[in-house]
Amino acid sequence: MKARIKEISEELKLVISGKTFDALLPPLLFAIVSGRYQLMVASILAIALAVLLGIIRWARKQPLRYAVGGLLGVLVASGIAYFSNNAANYYLPKIVNSALLVVAALVSLILGKPLAALTSHLTRGWDLEWYWRKDVKPAYQEVTVLWFLFFLMRLALQVVLFRRGDVVELAWTNTLLGLPVTIAGLVISYLYGIWRLRNLKGPSVGEHREGKPQPWEGQTRGF
Repeated sequence: MKARIKEISEELKLVISGKTFDALLPPLLFAIVSGRYQLMVASILAIALAVLLGIIRWARKQPLRYAVGGLLGVLVASGIAYFSNNAANYYLPKIVNSALLVVAALVSLILGKPLAALTSHLTRGWDLEWYWRKDVKPAYQEVTVLWFLFFLMRLALQVVLFRRGDVVELAWTNTLLGLPVTIAGLVISYLYGIWRLRNLKGPSVGEHREGKPQPWEGQTRGF
């Protein structure tokens, strides 16, 4: 059990970095402040926090990609909210992002190139041909279906809250359905994926690359 927990922890570190908080904290601050003060004040404070986080990362010589991404996101979202004079519009980019993920997952399934496989390929650099094997691909198709259902549920909830104009609920919904649920989803995807690959009895990435004949050990680590 300890070995499995350690394995999952190491796999999550490959996909998620602690620096993702750089993209989460400014939107929360915007939601809290906009409920009491003008949009200008909320926007300035959210942008200032994003800049501060970037400075902290730079001073610590840490990667800036999440801080820069968070700053750009806050600038765009704050601009939309301010010029439309509607705080709820701050979350329009996140709603659009959710819609794009729904479309991406659905299209990938229709084309037979599951999003989970493409994401794994980009993250790990494994041979793309391995993912399309008949004794490997179903695992990634099924995980992509789970992703599609989650993305669709999140989009529906975001749209309902957006139409209500409840900024605080939008903030907490986006936060809770962001990193916490993403971590849970990745754990479930990983555990299910490894179990499914084992049942499909296909070769591991290494065995496929080396052209080893059956019987195969199969993929025991990584998905």
